[in-house]
Amino acid sequence: MRTRMQFVVVLLLAMWATGAIEAQITSNPIPAPITKRGIAVEIKDLVRLPDTRGIRPASQDVSPAGWARVSYVRDLADGRRFANDSRGILYLIGPNNQPQVYANVAVVFPNAVYNRLESGFIGFVFHPEFARNGLFYTVHAERGPGNPKTPDFIPPGFTLKDVTYHNVITEWHAANPAANIFEGTRREVFRGSQVVENLTHPLGAVEFNPNAKPGDADYGLLYTSGSDHRFSNGGGPNANTASQTQRLDSIMTAILRFDPRSPKVTGGVKGLGDYTIPMANKFASDGNPKTLGEIYAYGFRNAHRLSWDTDGTMFASDIGMNQIEEINIVRNGENYGWMKREGYFETGRWRGGELIQLFPLAADVLNGREKDGLTYPVAMYDHDEGRPVTDGFAFHGRIAALQGKFVFGDIQNGRVFAADLAEMKNADDGIPQSVPPIEEIQLYVREASENRMNVSMQELVDRTMGSSLPRADLHISHTRDGELLLTSRQDGMIRMLVADSDARTAPAGR
Repeated sequence: MRTRMQFVVVLLLAMWATGAIEAQITSNPIPAPITKRGIAVEIKDLVRLPDTRGIRPASQDVSPAGWARVSYVRDLADGRRFANDSRGILYLIGPNNQPQVYANVAVVFPNAVYNRLESGFIGFVFHPEFARNGLFYTVHAERGPGNPKTPDFIPPGFTLKDVTYHNVITEWHAANPAANIFEGTRREVFRGSQVVENLTHPLGAVEFNPNAKPGDADYGLLYTSGSDHRFSNGGGPNANTASQTQRLDSIMTAILRFDPRSPKVTGGVKGLGDYTIPMANKFASDGNPKTLGEIYAYGFRNAHRLSWDTDGTMFASDIGMNQIEEINIVRNGENYGWMKREGYFETGRWRGGELIQLFPLAADVLNGREKDGLTYPVAMYDHDEGRPVTDGFAFHGRIAALQGKFVFGDIQNGRVFAADLAEMKNADDGIPQSVPPIEEIQLYVREASENRMNVSMQELVDRTMGSSLPRADLHISHTRDGELLLTSRQDGMIRMLVADSDARTAPAGR
């Protein structure tokens, strides 16, 4: 029986043979459905963050307002666990799974915006030497008009009067890294800007490569998510602007990598913000003075989540436009195609048409005989299955059914997916059509009788909130020992995928 992607390739080749290759793809570009093929995993509640509904007026909060808008959970090497509420609070979760406020980020950022899905206190990460240096980093979004701060970067061709929102990366210095309540100082690292009507696709992720060791070229370098800053469909006159993508004099669509230390400390080359450009970035030494050296890779619509496998392979979850969601393997200096490509299809916008239009690639590009200079996804699905893609991780925990899998999901409907990790890495071969199939993971809970009851993430969220909600708002995090945590920006619950053999004595999540 043909796999899902083999079916698509045969269909595309048949279109070429019949002369129909220029036909626009209006819907369902990947016809075969994603199905459940036997992987079933227990999901267990761990802790619910405090209810922050009403913390600010409804007009200043995202609608529908969830219990708590948790999107990241992170473990420190010392065993402490932290989680954010995008409404502006960083929590420490104690060994008894009781959350307490570690830092109230909202208090110090009065211009922050909270009324969009990607807004407020968006993300955070601890420096790999936090136990010694007390440094961690946050991302938040602010309003532009009336803001007393001036952005470090404005998209080319625009001026300060066009700026609608700011995206801010802040370094925090804890005076005592072992303390359970933050006291210390902060420093602004970077302030970028958006010029579209709606705050969407801001800088979302800040990450350190967890595999890098002291002395490695990648050690201590901060990565940011790659985003078009909503030039695709952010509303207003500045949206749908293809000329703002596919360029190296702009951070639009780019994953940045930089040393967050000030050049006053390192003595190195200053970037757009108060950080140092690493010469290991390929674009830092391409000989073009207009190229931004902090660019690590580019051509993403919204690579809002980044992760690494233990062998150093870097993954990005890239949110699509009208048709395709992507998982990409990210490499230094490469171009991932947006707005030219969505998945392994060509967009109409680059032809002078509309982004909603998709066209098949030429056969020799699809089969890898002809190179077009772009890097293509190693997993993808279309909007018949869901939208948009959320975090993904190479699994190395204790659940046997997930060994050798890359686990990711869909934000809106909460479906959890898996693809074969080795096949995904093999698909990183310069042949766009060699994309492995995806399957859906069946979640289940244990009833009081210990019987298994199949559930979906959406059902769990609805049950916790006591109402039927329009979206699950799924995000995935991982523990320091490789297990997976599922969270929702609706119900504020942190859940854990657990091995079936541990069902009756599941770990506290450390």
